[in-house]
Amino acid sequence: MKKLLLTLFIALGFQSAWACTNLIVGKKASADGSVMCTYNCDGFGFSGSLSYSPPGQHAEGELIAIHGWGPSHEGQYVKQVPYTYNVVGLMNERQVTIVETTFDGRLELVNRDGLLDYFSLMRLALQRSSTAREAIKCMAELVEEYGYNSSGETITICDPNEAWIMEIIGKGPDRKGAVWVALRIPDDCICAHANLSRIRQFPQEKGRSINSKQLAKINKPEVECIYAYDVISFAREKGFFSGKDADFSFREAYCPIDFENVRYADARVWSFFRHHYSHEEMDKYLPYINGDFDQCDHLPLWIKPDKPLSMRDLQNDMRDHFEGNALDMTADMTAGPWGMPIRPLPMHFKDSDSVAYFRERPIACQQSGFTMTCQMRSWLPDDVGGVTWFNCDDANMVAYVPLYCCITQVPDAFRPENNPRNEFSDKSAFWMNNWVANMIYPRYSLMIGDLRKAQKELEDYYFADQDSVLAAIKDMMPADRQSYLNRKSVAYTEKMMQRWDKLAKYLIVKYNDQIVKHTDENGQFTRWGYDTPGYDRQFIDAIGKATGDRYRLKEVIERRER
Repeated sequence: MKKLLLTLFIALGFQSAWACTNLIVGKKASADGSVMCTYNCDGFGFSGSLSYSPPGQHAEGELIAIHGWGPSHEGQYVKQVPYTYNVVGLMNERQVTIVETTFDGRLELVNRDGLLDYFSLMRLALQRSSTAREAIKCMAELVEEYGYNSSGETITICDPNEAWIMEIIGKGPDRKGAVWVALRIPDDCICAHANLSRIRQFPQEKGRSINSKQLAKINKPEVECIYAYDVISFAREKGFFSGKDADFSFREAYCPIDFENVRYADARVWSFFRHHYSHEEMDKYLPYINGDFDQCDHLPLWIKPDKPLSMRDLQNDMRDHFEGNALDMTADMTAGPWGMPIRPLPMHFKDSDSVAYFRERPIACQQSGFTMTCQMRSWLPDDVGGVTWFNCDDANMVAYVPLYCCITQVPDAFRPENNPRNEFSDKSAFWMNNWVANMIYPRYSLMIGDLRKAQKELEDYYFADQDSVLAAIKDMMPADRQSYLNRKSVAYTEKMMQRWDKLAKYLIVKYNDQIVKHTDENGQFTRWGYDTPGYDRQFIDAIGKATGDRYRLKEVIERRER
């Protein structure tokens, strides 16, 4: 009898992952030679946690039951492979990392009868692949054999040597498989995607590119583009494209742009690029961000940054609310009395005169279930070379905790069972982070400094400790290294939870009842003394414009009239 293996997909969490962000850094664009990528998994209604699947040897004939979040597939299975890798979060023991953002695209191409949703596809590839190229081949073969049931998806695939961007969309009802394109990101460049298709024209010449009928050639180093053999012919068949093959654009065919998807999605990419390239040059793309597609209709797929990025640079990029650029969310009265960069949903709203407005959508947002920045280092053993810097909730409001790709023990605070959706728990990283964040959001400019202090304290410690970790494992056997890195990952997480518990209790005392208690140079409360905080300047200025003389001091009005 065939043995049935159940793969654990955290379906509830990823149903809501409709608006995520990936930032990607090639090894020659990073300060230390590592390949890096990020993931904010954004969506209301779920509590974040760290998924895990152990390694395994499997007998011939074993099957995996697929339990995604598409239609019911009871009794449907995928063939198992002889060996599956250890997977922590979205990185496996060989440092292969796969993250994603959803672009939807042409919804008529969703095939609800396909077996594999995008997250099932990613997880299977992580369990089966030792390189990014193997992962692309694995995903291409899986959707061809079993079908694909998600909408359009942009997927980041990285290993210690390469970073790739892959875009995929189904073929519609009753059509198995998918159309897709994968491009290797130049080593000296950075790339990003955020819920909008980014691949336009791609190389089709022999040598540099292969199609899905030539996957045996995928490991040739000169191959920098891989695509479904029918990605262009299918678009012609559906009436999405009618020009020359050389002019074919995946984005124009499968994900036509409009103001909303550009402003909500590519604006995040633009802001990331602007952090690491000439502001003057990047601001030339503002007409595109503002919907003037006659003047400009796309961003570059990747850019060469002004200087190499560090992991800390990338973590700060994940905390972006357009600060300092034309879309700055803290710079007008919509930020409220205390410069809050958070906005409530819906994305669209109307005033009393039925005038329609929209809100910005930055990289960092309150609805993140979890966030990660992933580092893959070719010069180190895989078990210590691959690090996922992880936490639950909004990237802006948490400290990133380093977790090694070889660990077999998920720290308690990140375990799914300790992060319930509808019940607060002080054992939950998600709820402890939310407790602090939701105290700070309404009085952001007053309180964010205290969070930044705790955040920096923890991350300074984690980064400083990495040299001692490398020294400690230098002469260890692999099993001893794994045990040591398990203990370190658990200890790092416990340190974060203790610091956040201390921070939460400190904030409720310091800012109790809308005042700010005095503290000494060590942050300790003085016996007496407090300040009554004022509003941010742009909000004060807006009050007079909106209310006239209602709140003007009477003696000031009388003095003016005299």
